[in-house]
Amino acid sequence: MTQRDTIEVVIEIPKGSRNKYEMDHRTHRIRLDRVLHSSVHYPTDYGFIPDTLAEDSDPLDALVVVEEGTFPGCTVPARPIGLLHMADEHGTDIKVLCVAATDPRFDPIRDLGDLAPHWLREIEVFFETYKQLEDLKEVSVGGWQGASAAWEAIADCQARLLHNPPS
Repeated sequence: MTQRDTIEVVIEIPKGSRNKYEMDHRTHRIRLDRVLHSSVHYPTDYGFIPDTLAEDSDPLDALVVVEEGTFPGCTVPARPIGLLHMADEHGTDIKVLCVAATDPRFDPIRDLGDLAPHWLREIEVFFETYKQLEDLKEVSVGGWQGASAAWEAIADCQARLLHNPPS
């Protein structure tokens, strides 16, 4: 895959929300899955990269660093800068980290090292703690990789979808 500069991310959950919205890929409607049980909120916009299929049989998850949260269903042009390795009760669950490509404040940010380190720590802590008060749900955070790993994961998930189209 030739690396592009941007991808599209469909936002399910805006920055600052405790509501966990999910796209129902069968009906193409966004529904409230649950309210987070812990007293935390999403540190970035959160959604998925269309036309991908991750190992968990959903589209590849993406976080988009924004100054102001958008809204569920909004499509954001985003620049991948890295990925976070995670696992939850369902197995491997990587997250691609992006910045909003249409916000000039993020123009110089091209890789993880360009982003203030506190952003990365805040995201890690969010995912380490957001399910703590939910029964039998455990999350492990396995570390970060840069932009090239993010693009590789996107290409892998696009190829997986081509080989496993929805029925």
